[in-house]
Amino acid sequence: MRNLIYAINISLDGYCDHTFSNPDDELLDYFTRLTQDADTFVYGRKTYELMVPYWPDIAKNPSGQTKADIDYARAFDAISKIVVFSRSLDKAEGKNTSIVHTGIKDTILKLKQEQGKNILTGGITIPAQLIEFGLVDEYLIIVHPIVVGEGRRLLEGINLPEKLQLKLVGSKIFKSGCVVLRYVNK
Repeated sequence: MRNLIYAINISLDGYCDHTFSNPDDELLDYFTRLTQDADTFVYGRKTYELMVPYWPDIAKNPSGQTKADIDYARAFDAISKIVVFSRSLDKAEGKNTSIVHTGIKDTILKLKQEQGKNILTGGITIPAQLIEFGLVDEYLIIVHPIVVGEGRRLLEGINLPEKLQLKLVGSKIFKSGCVVLRYVNK
């Protein structure tokens, strides 16, 4: 069975907002390796629209970008399947992208049974649902050394039937002060 990995950038005070995250080359290299070990992304509309067409455009026209940006863009663009859960999005801009309006649990269970590499998800709303269904196998929490004071909090609104016990299986400290915490279900 394929692993579903939830990767999210958060501030030191627990907020998730792409505007504070400006990954340096070292962190982008980490994201590139993570992406190369996957072949499917699962997003909600908002996260999808942050990623596409931004990264595919950089892969097509890399001029003026750093090597780390280009490497990540190419890894992102090479993903064979992007599944977007949305009630409002009718068509996808990206290649290999499908829009799913209902049946998140059944769709993910089916994806996990398919042959392939890891499945990555990010954002807040869709991962919260996947966690509630017990479908997330691994959590990568990337803590940035910044206090932002506002925004959506990590796992905001999650409704668990019981406590979720996780086990820390790895961590990595970057020169920038970012820390990756890697957890799996106990």
